[in-house]
Amino acid sequence: MEEAARSPLVAWESFYVIVGSSGGALTGLQFVVMALIAQVRKRSTAREVDAFGTPTIVHFCAVLLVSATMSAPWRGLSIVSLALGAYGAAGVVYGVIVASRARRQTGYRPVLVDWLWHVVLPLIAYALLLVSAILFRSYPQRVLFIIGGMCLLLLFIGIHNAWATVTYITGERLHASKESGDQD
Repeated sequence: MEEAARSPLVAWESFYVIVGSSGGALTGLQFVVMALIAQVRKRSTAREVDAFGTPTIVHFCAVLLVSATMSAPWRGLSIVSLALGAYGAAGVVYGVIVASRARRQTGYRPVLVDWLWHVVLPLIAYALLLVSAILFRSYPQRVLFIIGGMCLLLLFIGIHNAWATVTYITGERLHASKESGDQD
């Protein structure tokens, strides 16, 4: 019975080892990005970090959590489905909170691409996880592809957002250097 319940997950074990490891490593890299932010002359407010920095860590950790869940030796699919549903619901709620934070912060004016990468795509990813959890017991083979795609989507969102932060910081530093050079 246990092997029959676990069999759909076994084929995905290597995928989740790779994806989970990537999520963990990229979480560490985001800490480097946050250290760079601390060194910028124009300081970010806590509201900006809460709206644009912290969600990246949450997305990477969500990938790590889903990967660990999918790799665990479960006795059946029901508990996996419940866990994924809880993660998806929490992610959707968090996505709404992030949207609210992005609207309220005043240090940076988000453009369409920011709304897409920081709000819309993460909400889609977490909603996919929630729907997958509901369908998991009935269609495990098909739903595993959706869950895997959701994990990759969150990784790509995190990578994009971290890169956007680094390029923004670099631009700010160059602008500040140019201004201080002009004054000399």
